[in-house]
Amino acid sequence: MFADLNLGDMTPITASILLGAMLGLLFGALGQRSRFCIRRGLVSGSRDRKQAFGTWIMALGTAVLGTQAAVAAGYISFADHRFMAEALPLASIALGGLVFGAGMVLTRGCISRQTVLLGTGNTRSLIVIAAFALIAHATLKGVLAPVRTSVGALTVDLEVTSFAALPGGAALWSALIAIAAFGISARSGARLGHLAMGAAIGLLIPAGWVGTGFVLLDDFDPIAMQSLSFTLPWADTLFWGIASSAIPAGFGVGLTAGVVGGSLIAALIAREFAWQGFETPRQTGRYLLGASLMGFGGVLAGGCTVGAGLSGTATLSFAAALVLVFVILGAIVTDRALNGAGRAVAVPAE
Repeated sequence: MFADLNLGDMTPITASILLGAMLGLLFGALGQRSRFCIRRGLVSGSRDRKQAFGTWIMALGTAVLGTQAAVAAGYISFADHRFMAEALPLASIALGGLVFGAGMVLTRGCISRQTVLLGTGNTRSLIVIAAFALIAHATLKGVLAPVRTSVGALTVDLEVTSFAALPGGAALWSALIAIAAFGISARSGARLGHLAMGAAIGLLIPAGWVGTGFVLLDDFDPIAMQSLSFTLPWADTLFWGIASSAIPAGFGVGLTAGVVGGSLIAALIAREFAWQGFETPRQTGRYLLGASLMGFGGVLAGGCTVGAGLSGTATLSFAAALVLVFVILGAIVTDRALNGAGRAVAVPAE
């Protein structure tokens, strides 16, 4: 379809940067206003835990419905996507998910939340993102890559890789997931405005899939079909930032820049922009550890709470759903372990 857009000399990769930036602006603004983060919906120290989880699960419901509607309409297909691989890297998913969940508890927010917080003047988030991107890139292509490949080699062969292949097909399972998600949201006590923003965030997921997989599709200059995520985009942003003359920017670079920009605009309009930094050396160490765990775990599992949790689960992939389950489990276990140890870390998310 890209050739029909008549964008002159613009290439699909350049157009994908603009698409990523536009989706990022919306995610950043909506995330800043709604304080969107699954971590707040899981930890015991969050006073509005049920409301936060209700907002997040609302996004999951709309992401699934929107994405599967696009599949049913024939705009996109996930038949050859990595989320549908028959060799399920169960060890990577389990270890990576647990580690990522632990890390987001230590940093008081997953990597998507840290990206939003960066736009509000939170310099703690800058350090977290820098450490996260460094470890993620080291796990992808650096000194930690052998660990990734070794753990990733432990696979389980699946005959069925998607809920869509189960009896009832994609329509039934999409409806069941959405009904469950909307039911939880309705009982969460979340504000109607926050639920609406959660729903809007969810719709950004199919927008990303359709945008990169259909609208910008060019057989002569193909780009990867992708949607919102933060693990690979931040690793790519780091690599592009230090070697831009050799490495071109892509959708992920546009996305991360857009999220920070959208959050900044929303914070300035609401007069909520404020510089914040670390308060103690112990806090600095905890955040650095958490960021490193998220960077390593996000790559190992194949996605974060947005990349696998929202974008991945919206494909009805078993693998992506398992990542989300293990991330949640890792966060809950870590939170309870730290509370049991008497450490003051279970505090409201930022």
